[in-house]
Amino acid sequence: MERNAADHPRLALLGHLLRSVLAVALLTGLYYVVPLEGGFGITTVLTLALGLVVFGLLTAWQITAIAHAPYPRMRALEALATGVPLFLVLFSATYYLLAAQDPASFSEPLSRTDALYFTITTFATVGFGDIVATTQGGRVLVTFQMVADLILIGIIAKALVGAVKIGMHRRSSQAPGRNDES
Repeated sequence: MERNAADHPRLALLGHLLRSVLAVALLTGLYYVVPLEGGFGITTVLTLALGLVVFGLLTAWQITAIAHAPYPRMRALEALATGVPLFLVLFSATYYLLAAQDPASFSEPLSRTDALYFTITTFATVGFGDIVATTQGGRVLVTFQMVADLILIGIIAKALVGAVKIGMHRRSSQAPGRNDES
């Protein structure tokens, strides 16, 4: 008899965790190895915009997948574990390119790690201390990220929770008595 992960919550959990860890590792690894050259310009802005469109499409697909998943809560956590790092890496790469093009954009030069740190600091809303945007262009970009952060935290989180509720309702109506993520 074949073991189906959907019928075994622990196997399903392991699968979701493994995919999440691999996605974070892959995105982080790509961030550090992909050549980021050419400075900050229209191509960078268009790439950020395209990346955010891809992020939006990925999120929409994830919401549908959550609503139809055997374990909607686990699927939602996996969606967050893949989507949020993509969002952060997009802004980190953009800050890195801006700092390379115009070193005065930030209070200190940014390595890739510094750019990632700055992005996560902005996302986590813990405030600025050691690295701050100092030019108008840098501040506009950081402001744009802050607005996008609020959208991510508010609207997308609400959509994910709604998808989980739909998935849980769908699941309970299909298989009464079966508990999610037992």
